[in-house]
Amino acid sequence: MINKLTKTFLKGVNPLFAFVPISLALGHSHTVNSLWVFVTAALAIVPIAGLMSKATEELSTHLGPTWGGLMNATFGNAAELIIGIFALRAGLVALVQASIIGSILGNLLLVLGASIFAGGIKYKFQTFNRDQAEMHAINLILASLSLAIPAIFALSFHRVTGAKNPDIVHLSLFVSGILLVVYLASLWFSLRTHESVLGFECGGDIEDLEPQWSKLTAFFVLAAATVLVSFESELLVSSVTGAIQSMGVNQVFIGIVVIAIIGNAAEHTTAVSMAIKNRMDVSINIAIGSSTQIAMFVAPLLVLVSMFMPHKLTFIFTVPEMTAIAFSVIITAFIAGDGRCHWLEGAQLLAAYAVIAVSFFFLPQ
Repeated sequence: MINKLTKTFLKGVNPLFAFVPISLALGHSHTVNSLWVFVTAALAIVPIAGLMSKATEELSTHLGPTWGGLMNATFGNAAELIIGIFALRAGLVALVQASIIGSILGNLLLVLGASIFAGGIKYKFQTFNRDQAEMHAINLILASLSLAIPAIFALSFHRVTGAKNPDIVHLSLFVSGILLVVYLASLWFSLRTHESVLGFECGGDIEDLEPQWSKLTAFFVLAAATVLVSFESELLVSSVTGAIQSMGVNQVFIGIVVIAIIGNAAEHTTAVSMAIKNRMDVSINIAIGSSTQIAMFVAPLLVLVSMFMPHKLTFIFTVPEMTAIAFSVIITAFIAGDGRCHWLEGAQLLAAYAVIAVSFFFLPQ
């Protein structure tokens, strides 16, 4: 057992794992600049999140398509969820809201754009399952509507738009419940009632579906990675204020760009590599599916968790955040509508992400 676990950790070890002990050491030093703690903790989370994703996939393979799909849907964005919980506990509500928006934007524009562009360089056209892409796109339209409506009504009819207004809190709870129900319904639709319709058109080799780890090994790795990412998330959150002051950037940019990329770095790499192998179904499912999970599962769950904390999370996003989400979902829906893509569509998605990221960078602190 020990030898197997050792091989699991050593085989293809990500060099970024070196930042785990470095960040823990810097985090316990009172003389180190917060910026260095933030940077090393952020780099340490990248390989840990990848390890969590790998362990989840291995457990999913052992559990079968239905329970395995549910496992992936539940723990696919565990790193973002853990970071969000620590940030809420520290009272960084705006940072959590920005990271939610950033994760959705990053997956829809950066990851999907990079995947389509990279695949399009090698192949003139690539095809994917249009039914599956459309299901995710419709869920995203519903999610963007649900994220925008509370803010629009609050800004129009409520004088107090923060968590101090009980109506805003109750509205956010109600919307979170609806999103969670629809998310569970979409899982049931894709894993039980219409799994044959939504299956991958370009599946990989048979050996790709066979587990490489034992069930016990996968569970142990997932548990250990969860503990590690909890430590690193606490360091990241505790140092973010000092890091923001050192870098001279605003908190919203850190949440929308930096933290969002940290939690999804491993998935980003996988999506691009699958596109290069002409497995666009996998890339589409990673990019759009992950955005759907953030919007309809992680965000509502964070709202529910915040009810047990001093600082409440609500669905009151800023106008720039809502606008960025709305246009990103519209662009993605158009691309997903015809079931095929080319490199120019990837370049257009990347251009949209660059415009949004730079715009948030120039927001006042």
